[in-house]
Parts: sequence; C-alpha cells; structure tokens
Amino acid sequence: MIHPLSVHSRFSIRPLILTGLAALLVAGCGKGDGKGAGGPGGMFGGPASVAITTVQPETLPLMQEYTAQIQGSREVEVRARVTGILLKRNYSEGAAVKAGQSLFTIDPAPFAAAQARADADVAAADARYAQAKREAMRIKPLIESRAVSQKEFDDAVSAEAIAAADLQAAKARSKEAQLNLGWTRVESPISGVTSRALKSEGSLVSGPDVLLTTVTQVNPAHVLFGISDNERLKLHNEVEAGRLRWPQGGRFKVTVTLADGSEYAKTGMTDFNDIRISQDTGTSEARAEIPNPDGLLHSGEFVRVRLEGAMRERAFKVPQRAVLEGPQGKFVFVVDKDSKAEMRNVDAGEWNGQDVIVTKGLKAGDQVIVDGLLKLGPGAPVKIDTAPKTSAPASEAQPAVKKGG
Repeated sequence: MIHPLSVHSRFSIRPLILTGLAALLVAGCGKGDGKGAGGPGGMFGGPASVAITTVQPETLPLMQEYTAQIQGSREVEVRARVTGILLKRNYSEGAAVKAGQSLFTIDPAPFAAAQARADADVAAADARYAQAKREAMRIKPLIESRAVSQKEFDDAVSAEAIAAADLQAAKARSKEAQLNLGWTRVESPISGVTSRALKSEGSLVSGPDVLLTTVTQVNPAHVLFGISDNERLKLHNEVEAGRLRWPQGGRFKVTVTLADGSEYAKTGMTDFNDIRISQDTGTSEARAEIPNPDGLLHSGEFVRVRLEGAMRERAFKVPQRAVLEGPQGKFVFVVDKDSKAEMRNVDAGEWNGQDVIVTKGLKAGDQVIVDGLLKLGPGAPVKIDTAPKTSAPASEAQPAVKKGG
C-alpha cells in the first residue's frame, strides 16, 4: 500500500495589523473567564456583524502533490562481450532502435580465425574417436575367444571413451568460438531510444568493462517521487483512526504537470512503494507508470504529480479566508450557543477548490465565521449578518492556502 505524502498547507503573509491582532487574540484566550480581549460588547463596542457558514462532515477526495522525476521504464547499458577493435557504429545517436538491432561491430576477423581452428580441432577429434571406436570393435570378438588379453581389450575400450570425451571438448571450444564471433555484433537488448556513443571507431574495447552507450525504453515511462516518513506515519494513523480511506489495492491515479505548468494528457497508476527509508533524505521511494507513446516525457525530467484515489471521511470544507494562523497554529472562529466568538484550533489540510479541508477541531453544525474577523476577539458578542456578500472587503482579505511541494 502506498502511503503518499500529504500536501502541506501554507498561508500567505498577512497584513501587519492582522498579524498583530491574531497574536493578541491567542495570547489572551487562555486568561480569566474565557472572554479575553473581546469581552462583552466586542472589541469596538456592540456585537460585531459577521457572516458564517454552517459546516457538515463530508467524504472528500484527498489530493496529494509531489515533485517527481521521469525515468525510463527500462534503462540498459550496452557493452561488448568480447575484447577487440571497434570497427563500426551501426545506429544514429538518439534514434529509436528495436530489440536485437545491431548497434556496434567489433572486428570479427580474429574471432573467425579462432572458430576455424576450433572447427578443425573438432574434425581431428572426430577422426580419432572413429578410429578408437573401430579398434574397440575389432578387439571385442577376440576377447571372447581369448585371442587377446583382457588388458588389451580394456585399453581399447578406454581409448574409445577418451576419444569421445576429446570430441565433446573440441565441440565445446567450437561453440565458444562461435559465440565470440557472434558477439562481435553488439545488439540492443531492448527496444528504446539510444544515447550518444561513448566510444568511436578504432577504439580498443576491453569487453564488458567498457560502456558503449545506453538504451532507454520511454514508453511506458516511470515517475519517481519521495514520500516523507513523517507524513507516511501521519497518514497511516489517520487511516487507522478511520478518517482516511485508501483506494482499492492501494493504487492511485496519477496526473503529471510539466515544467511549463501544462498538464500531460495521459494518466497513469502507482505500481510500487519501497519499504526502505533513505538515510540521506528520510523518504521512501514511490513509483507510477504512465503511457508515453509520443516520447514527450524525457528521462531525467522534473515534473509534479498529483495522486487521486484516497478519500477523507468526516472532513469539513471551510473557506480559505476563515482559517487564521497564530503562534499556536491554525484556528477559526465559531459562533457559540451564547452568540459569542469562540476560537477553535483546527488541523487544516489541503485545498479543495477555494476551500480548505479541516480534519480536526470542528463538529457537525458548527457556525464558522468567514467575514468580519477583524472585529473579533475570543468571547466577543457577534451578530450574524444574513445579507448576502459578493466578496470580502479588501481590508478583511484573509490568507489563501497554497499547495505545498
């Protein structure tokens, strides 16, 4: 199961006056009778006029974003299996090649000569074996009539067996010479796109020690991204608590955003999550596979990926401007049963359209104050404004949640 990294919600810099006010509100919320700086009558005298939204728990999709890197689904190093002089390059650098296509030719002349010698050795061994076999056949009836000694018969049988073994060894050397001659044709092991040649014609290639080029299979492509161990554990706890539900099979739909901000037309699915945690980055590697028929995605390219499929259970959507941030974290104001402003600490997650997802701190039916926040303090009396508002005044503009990396 993949436990992907949740998107961090960050809030933009608030105007100086609002920042100072938030600090004062939080500083006073733990004193006295709970009315704090807002006390009866509010901060500016009389109930403050506010606009509210009544929240209800919902099942909402969890959107996760990561910085990722494209990698070919298969990347192989092309190396010669024999030592020799590089005679010819048989491909265009950067071109697509098929599996089995010849990429380089090693000078085959020495290997052809070696195979000829090996074939001659096979012929000689075959002749010796045939002679030993005939000799054993001649002696066999003689031993029955005791015309020859048992030792002579045994020597003939042994000579036949030794000749047969010598023939097998010669055939093996011939097969080896044939393989070496074939390996002078360096082939691509997979279909893909080639990189530049690292050795030019005339170079001495010392077998597998020398890298000649690489071939990358770009369709499909792999998308690699890191999942913070801290966030993985956090989301695991939310799953255990029933606040988060993974997609079936733990596979997420993946959408790629390119470097220019455009969205890649094809989507893919996650297919791997490493159980190991990197000691250098504190993350575990996850991978998705995505179609790349046109080769638009290049190996090594940095992109952003969005994962879809997880669902938040019993979550709340709150307008961005209603969520404030103070020294003790994020909070909202709600209208309590006495029509006073109550400050409520919340856990705010990712965006959902123009709303922020709140996972803890609210309950069904809470009346969250979304406008008129500058006039409030904890315990301040409020009056709910039922007149519709098209937008918040500029002086009351609240910070927007931004997507994290």
